[in-house]
Amino acid sequence: MKLEIGNFHVKDVCFGTETSFSNGTLIIDKQAAIDYIKEDEHITTCDIEIAKPGESIRIVPVKEAIEPRCRVNADHPLFPGVTGEVHPVGEGRTHALKGCSVLAVGEHWGSFGDGLIDMSGEGAKYSLFSGLINICLVADTDEEFERHEQQKKNRALRWGAHRLAEYLGNAVKELQPDDIEEYELDAITKRSAEVNALPSVVYVLQGQSQMEEDGYNDLVYGWDMNNYLPTLMHPNEIIDGALISGSFMPCSSKWSTYDFQNNPTIKELYKEHGKSVNFLGVIMSNLNVSLEQKERSAVYVAQIAKSLGADGAILAEEGYGNPDADFIACFVALEDAGVKTVGVTNECTGRDGQSQPLVALDEKANAIVSCGNVSQLIRLPAMERVIGELEALSRDGLSGGWSGDEILGSSVKEDGSIIMENNAMFCGDQVSGWSPKTMTEF
Repeated sequence: MKLEIGNFHVKDVCFGTETSFSNGTLIIDKQAAIDYIKEDEHITTCDIEIAKPGESIRIVPVKEAIEPRCRVNADHPLFPGVTGEVHPVGEGRTHALKGCSVLAVGEHWGSFGDGLIDMSGEGAKYSLFSGLINICLVADTDEEFERHEQQKKNRALRWGAHRLAEYLGNAVKELQPDDIEEYELDAITKRSAEVNALPSVVYVLQGQSQMEEDGYNDLVYGWDMNNYLPTLMHPNEIIDGALISGSFMPCSSKWSTYDFQNNPTIKELYKEHGKSVNFLGVIMSNLNVSLEQKERSAVYVAQIAKSLGADGAILAEEGYGNPDADFIACFVALEDAGVKTVGVTNECTGRDGQSQPLVALDEKANAIVSCGNVSQLIRLPAMERVIGELEALSRDGLSGGWSGDEILGSSVKEDGSIIMENNAMFCGDQVSGWSPKTMTEF
């Protein structure tokens, strides 16, 4: 499988009379884009706003982030099973608008899985998205739909953002990209003796799938990962739209679709393939509720890795708390199978940093990259402008924010400044490989 990603580097985004791309500027016909999104009957109100790096802007509640892209010389959708029918991805040509993202933002509703992005100031350092030009789809759904289908409300807003990302990506479908990235791996059984002599490595991704309700979990080709068993996937599928983010889990821990599309660990393994490692592929696993389910997935992951002949594995989990049991079970199973494993995860050590970092621990999990403490308290000054609704942070349903605390009061102060846990920072722990919050023990 050979995948080409043609990159168009976006230097500016503005509104105009026609959606187009020229000389580094993405121009959006705002009304046409809104009309397209509102083809979904459940989206009742909709607006598009632009937030640029360095501006005094706070965005909350953020539900999803997607890089605008399009297929080239193909009719199948950008996100199979979501924006269109199921179709294989991971080969051919895809065009991408780099340096920007589409954000799904609630008009006034905060929920578990929503987060915050600051485009400047102290808060900007916690988020990758503060450095991007963010095209914010600010929308709401009808009251009756919300009352009975709150999880699908989240899905309606998030899937609207996926449709907008594809709509904008089509602006560069017929254009010549600034540069082209190529991703290609020989079939595992067809590799040269020189490559096979290198240490062989698999990347294990444990995507969020703990909710039985439709609309919360990560999706693979549109399939809810709650119904999933660990499977070997080509890395090209991951970065080319086979996976989209879910809504469930405290937000700093989650992986957005943008993280899947641009997964830096996959890209680094590609760079090292044939040089220092033999990159076998991605074992896409899930996170479960019952102990039996956790053990079953761990058995599957270890068996796939062992059957592939993997010498080592990089293991990353989405979330913390209950998912830590899946993480450690998988870690132990891989080590028992003779696969040396390095884990990547955040920690939940409490606001004072003194609690046990992971719910489950084992001596065999002796190589872990930490991406920071989800409970760390963050104090941020007021911003001049808010996209969405700041009060969403003061609803107890938004993990990391609260309506009242005996000592700290409400998350949102009268002057617009805030105090919150790192939990509420949108994709702030960046477990997929972006995180600057790792540490060295001396």
